[in-house]
Amino acid sequence: MRIHELLANSQYPNCQRLAEEFEVCARTAKRDVDFMKYRLDLPIEYDSRRNGYCYTCPVEHLPMVSITEAEMFAFLVADKAIAQYHGTPFQQPLETAFRKLTGQLDQRLRFTLGNLEELLSFRPFAPGDADLEAFEIITRALQQRRGLAFLYRNFGAPKARRRRVYPYHLACIDNHWYLFAFDVQRQDLRTFLLNRLRQPQITEEHFVKPRNFDLNEYLRGAFQVYRGRGDYELVIDFDAWAADLVRGRRWHPSQELTEIPGGQIQLRMRLGSLKEAERWVLSWGAHATVVRPKALAARLHETALALQERYQDLGQQAKEPAGGGQLPLPGPSASTITTDLAPTA
Repeated sequence: MRIHELLANSQYPNCQRLAEEFEVCARTAKRDVDFMKYRLDLPIEYDSRRNGYCYTCPVEHLPMVSITEAEMFAFLVADKAIAQYHGTPFQQPLETAFRKLTGQLDQRLRFTLGNLEELLSFRPFAPGDADLEAFEIITRALQQRRGLAFLYRNFGAPKARRRRVYPYHLACIDNHWYLFAFDVQRQDLRTFLLNRLRQPQITEEHFVKPRNFDLNEYLRGAFQVYRGRGDYELVIDFDAWAADLVRGRRWHPSQELTEIPGGQIQLRMRLGSLKEAERWVLSWGAHATVVRPKALAARLHETALALQERYQDLGQQAKEPAGGGQLPLPGPSASTITTDLAPTA
């Protein structure tokens, strides 16, 4: 970069001058110049009248070393990943940084990168809406280690309440932004979903974040975000259809996958709360059966009864469609579903 700067500014460096500046031998300086000329294909020539090297035509950027096919795809993934930050203060600096990086590629590589555009994309599901002004205030408080005050509405609560916190960490989890902060009034670490946070203000308070704070350790027992204070061994059997979607993915750091005859699979993991796991298991419908804990199986049983009562009229209509045939139901038949979801005493 320094040699490029000297050449671009027409300062005609020679090997002896470069050797003195970098405290290397003249042969090392000559190898660097040769590398730039022959490997990076830069228009470098020696001007005997000025006793130094120069560019024979303008060079705006120092090109990068040739990259592999895997590294080219990494560039593409980085470009597509930026889409996940649309609507946040990170969008513009990320796009600017990416343009600077790819601007140093030669024309052939840039052309290849452009052709790969149609091969890969990120399609985040239901990303949260970002309040840019609030987002910027929160990130500024994080950087300055300053307190925050805001209005926050808990799940299902009719009204928002004033909260005063020391912000520790901001994380994007499952396409939603969460603030992990120490709640001053409750004297405990709490998790706040940004799209339910309003009117943030930076306070005059300065704080010191504990050195032992580790988000991964804090969320060890959480399925996604909410960790709870319990200790549950979750065991779920998935049928052959769902097994293909379950295996090969990292659902939780504590997970253990066991193959079951017939193409089925069993998932085990250790959690501190069942709330998020309950919603997740329900999303699999009849393709998942909870083996343990019985408390979760009982809750799913109650939900199934409530759904049956809510939709029983529609269910009866669905069995008698206008075309005369019966609509197929996904997953195993009712006769093959185990009774593990029955409530226990």
